[in-house]
Amino acid sequence: MVHLTINDTPVTAHPGETILEAASRNGILIPTLCHMEGRHKVGACRICVVEVQGMKNLMASCVTPATDGMVVRTSTPRVRKARKILYELMLSDHPADCLHCDRNGRCEFQRLGETLQIRESRFEGRRSRDFVDDSSPSIVRDTAKCILCRRCVTVCSEIQGVGALSPQNRGFATEIGPGGSLRLGTAVCTNCGQCTVVCPVNALHEADSTEAVWKALSDPRKVVVVQTAPAVRVALGEEFDLPTGTLVTGKMVTALRQLGFDQVFDTNFTADLTILEEGYELLGRIVSLLRSKGLVDDRQLETLGLPTHMAAHLPDPVLPMITSCSPGWIKYVEHFHGTRLGHLSTCKSPHMMLGALAKSWFAGKAGIDPKSLFVVSVMPCTAKKYEITRPEMEQEGLRDVDAVLTTRELARMIREAGIDFARLPDSAFDSPMGLSTGAADVFGVTGGVMEAALRTVYEVITGRTLPFASLHVAPIVGLEQVKTASIVLENVLPQWSFLEGLEVRIAVTSGLDGASRLMDGIADGTSPYHFIEVMGCPGGCISGGGQPRSPDPDFRQKRLEAMYREDEGKPLRKSHDNPDIQALYAEWLGEPGGHRSHHYLHTTYTTRVRR
Repeated sequence: MVHLTINDTPVTAHPGETILEAASRNGILIPTLCHMEGRHKVGACRICVVEVQGMKNLMASCVTPATDGMVVRTSTPRVRKARKILYELMLSDHPADCLHCDRNGRCEFQRLGETLQIRESRFEGRRSRDFVDDSSPSIVRDTAKCILCRRCVTVCSEIQGVGALSPQNRGFATEIGPGGSLRLGTAVCTNCGQCTVVCPVNALHEADSTEAVWKALSDPRKVVVVQTAPAVRVALGEEFDLPTGTLVTGKMVTALRQLGFDQVFDTNFTADLTILEEGYELLGRIVSLLRSKGLVDDRQLETLGLPTHMAAHLPDPVLPMITSCSPGWIKYVEHFHGTRLGHLSTCKSPHMMLGALAKSWFAGKAGIDPKSLFVVSVMPCTAKKYEITRPEMEQEGLRDVDAVLTTRELARMIREAGIDFARLPDSAFDSPMGLSTGAADVFGVTGGVMEAALRTVYEVITGRTLPFASLHVAPIVGLEQVKTASIVLENVLPQWSFLEGLEVRIAVTSGLDGASRLMDGIADGTSPYHFIEVMGCPGGCISGGGQPRSPDPDFRQKRLEAMYREDEGKPLRKSHDNPDIQALYAEWLGEPGGHRSHHYLHTTYTTRVRR
């Protein structure tokens, strides 16, 4: 251990720890702004400066290693004066109209000013370029508010591996944005929104959809349908000061009704539907591969119980198959691995499926003109805002989904409507798209889509429940970047006898950097997997780009645990057991992978340029 003194208190540090880390671990608080724990240590803002005995200059504690015998003081007059000057200089180049900013009261820069007891800014002068880039359907970039902390650069380059944002120009002309003077809407941006989560101010934020939704809600000619993703229900409460990971499913439904939505549906319904479509697509690909190798013949195909459409026209035997629920991931692979699009499942994401069903099956069932339906998705994800604009996501000239609200935007609407969220009673989702199984709930966490699929596919092949405690596939549960597992198929049903002894190998990753590693294995022919799940955001949807910005260092783990509690509390926990899904196939869709399913629930992808 390293022994040093901070503010006359002897403390210890691990070798390699910075002064900031040593102080924090010993309960000594040093104000920071640009710092991100474990990820971003650049000393850009210098707010964390301290005095170190024997050093002429003040030292940035976030990048200065703690050393044996070091004597540090964190709050001397010189330190406090320096911090105030640094803050005032940043403030002199920052808009002061906080009342008009969405981050008012939740802004790290504003909170730092209170900590430093800044009451005025003594400096005035020329300001940086004031430019709002609203070219992206997902993310808005406001250069006037940027404080050049470079957090967004780190998360985009090092965590997501995209590199859409970087410092441009030099000196006073420096700004953070895409290279080559491109705007976000034309750059290689996946719209994941992780930059909006780490931005300490409002220089990067989601494109606002609240006004469009308010307008639809006030239009008597519109029937406004809303659906909510699984990850929203474990995070929305944080916006109303409830403990991290509090499940607020029932309160959320009540709040949506009080906002004026005509129908409150659950995206979990079509998450269950996705499992049926995606599960049978995976089976079709495996059978197709075995057929191409002469290991299964047409006579055996007739006994498999595959949908008749699939049995007659098996999908291409492209393995591994990769999930397609994350639109940020889809755009990433279109840009960076455009020759590998055949590996993607053709399934639309669950909320797009529900939108398509709402304007076809539900509209017909309820006697509603599809043109009068306005479908709103409440999502943890900013990339969903981009997804609904894709030309592939419409039928008969109507968009599947008309607007996407992030979890943060829904919270703003609830506050604007004067709803006391914490005191709301619980209520249930509407039928016919409100019933779901626990398998759908775990879609919100990394590994959840894979687990949900395995619960169904394993039972189809073996006739038995997945042999894992509480149905959780332990090797793929957790927040590690890349997780792998394998399941050996034993004692399979007679019609699947040719799969006896097959070791099904799976991989799960969250965050686009991990996805790139798995794609490299596919490209060089070394990938051993049959099925891969990719979530665009680290930890999955629970930490999506539209989720509340949490100061809790364990927020991902707490939200993950809440998702599994929601799953385990359901009476039905396997997607194929959902009676409303069974009824949907019986009365309208026909069968998984059938003609109508493909028309409404499946899609195609586009190779995109990298620039």
